Amino acid sequence: MTEQITIVIADDHALVRQGIRTFLEVYPDLSVVGDAESGEAVVRLVAELVPDIVLMDLAMVGIGGVEATRQVKRVSPHTQVIVLTSYDDDEYIFPALRAGVLSYILKDVSIHELAEVVRKAAKGESVLHPRVASRVVQEIRGGRKDILNLFTELSTRELEVLRLIADGQSNAAIAEKLVISEKTVKVHVSNILSKLHMLDRTQAAVFAWQQGLVRREER
Repeated sequence: MTEQITIVIADDHALVRQGIRTFLEVYPDLSVVGDAESGEAVVRLVAELVPDIVLMDLAMVGIGGVEATRQVKRVSPHTQVIVLTSYDDDEYIFPALRAGVLSYILKDVSIHELAEVVRKAAKGESVLHPRVASRVVQEIRGGRKDILNLFTELSTRELEVLRLIADGQSNAAIAEKLVISEKTVKVHVSNILSKLHMLDRTQAAVFAWQQGLVRREER
């Protein structure tokens, strides 16, 4: 008898979790060993069960799918994460892949196709939805040109905020220096991370230094 592939489902909709479980368990080589409704819950479940696969929704309550993926890979490097979501925007795709997602599938997938994606993930093989794959290819083909163009997507104020982030300034310090509210700073930081496809402000700061943004500004 072939060893079963163990799966944990993470989605904040109970009906979705139950539906996926019901369909996948038709296949004798697939076994759903647990499900979770939040990012925090799936990390705890993975730490306990160490499944082969996590089917991860991105838009969940709590820490969300991207941060949950990062923590899942930390507590169980063996576990492969497959994103199963409705979102195919850059702001979701690239942070998820950087967090350690192996495969990125949209919810228009058939259950047979999903079963195949799970089997491939268990062998370490990545599968990307065609629209997601297209975005990744565009990003790769752009190369350094895309990196240089990333800064042109930022507004003047966002560039100011990024420079101060790279200088190690806190949100409160940035708000005081630019004479804006801390809430507005948080909005700018969120926009910066989205436009640069970065997971956190530390990545953005390192990127700004690597690309010479701080030195150019200071000149």
